Amino acid sequence: MKNRIKKVVGGLALASVLLTSVMAGSASAAITNGSKFLGNIIAGSAPSNFTTYWNQVTPENGTKWGSIEGTRNQMNWGNADMIYNYAISKNIPFKFHTLVWGSQEPNWVAGLSAAEQKAEISSFIAQAGQRYSAKTAFVDVVNEPLHAKPSYRNAIGGDGSTGWDWVIWSFQQARAAFPNAKLHLNDYGIIGDPSAADKYVNIINILKSRGLIDGIGIQCHYFNMDNVSVSTMNTVLNKLAATGLPIYVSELDITGDDNTQLARYQTKFPVLWNHPSVKGVTLWGYIQNQTWASGTHLVNSNGTERPALKWLKQYLGGSSALMETTDGLDITDASSVQPDSVVQPDSVVQPDSVVQPELEVVPGE
Repeated sequence: MKNRIKKVVGGLALASVLLTSVMAGSASAAITNGSKFLGNIIAGSAPSNFTTYWNQVTPENGTKWGSIEGTRNQMNWGNADMIYNYAISKNIPFKFHTLVWGSQEPNWVAGLSAAEQKAEISSFIAQAGQRYSAKTAFVDVVNEPLHAKPSYRNAIGGDGSTGWDWVIWSFQQARAAFPNAKLHLNDYGIIGDPSAADKYVNIINILKSRGLIDGIGIQCHYFNMDNVSVSTMNTVLNKLAATGLPIYVSELDITGDDNTQLARYQTKFPVLWNHPSVKGVTLWGYIQNQTWASGTHLVNSNGTERPALKWLKQYLGGSSALMETTDGLDITDASSVQPDSVVQPDSVVQPDSVVQPELEVVPGE
């Protein structure tokens, strides 16, 4: 009897070790596995080497309203489902990008009455939450409020008494639809402009006073990052940090030939990564000819790594510790990959109807 108990206990211990080993192996495959994530986007399909480098995922276009409901009342969740399920299968955080944005909104929404507009955006937010809230870590609720206000903003509160009532309404709806996710505001033109940062902080504090925002997104695209000074970056990061909210670099890319890009990463990436309020960094593409802006890639089309990526790997080191997302959301929890959290594709969504990502022509993503 004692031998049998020992065998059972020993078997359970071995199983536990094997499970831990498998999870650690999966988690430690990325460049970094500490308390901050280093993520990237997925467009039409997941690159085979994605988790070699990255441990967080954001859809490039698949969760934007215009991609999902390009035709009114015809919902295409195919690409969004694929990326969400990929994140679950790899046990890495998924961010829904984005619910309310003036760019890439459906073309048909601008011509509706105010009542119809409100009903349609309310429906989209609710459906997105029903489908993805179970395992979504972060949501970019409003994208680019300073630069790309939606055509339907007056239908959801307009400027109102705060100047940003439509943003407040959007976060209220998102909180109801994604009760367990961290809600973010996201915009470009912040990291290089302290004046824009002040305007951004104004919106953030309006939301914070109502308990509606959990994190600050700053895009950090090449047109802001290539030439910004370290001093300005620190000034802006400190302004944002003074709100008491965590900061997430949401759409980082940097251009240049091999030597120029390397020098820019070496000078500026540590400013972002080492700031105590920055809790994660997401890059906006990495494979040559698959990024929205030329010269931002880190992996050449033949699979070789550019010097900036080699440096990133060396700089970040790659800890063997199991990764945890920030703010207490543990993605190493085995329960986070239970089958019941996986979204099943709709029978009406055929593979050939999946919306293919388009290269952006607007300043931000």
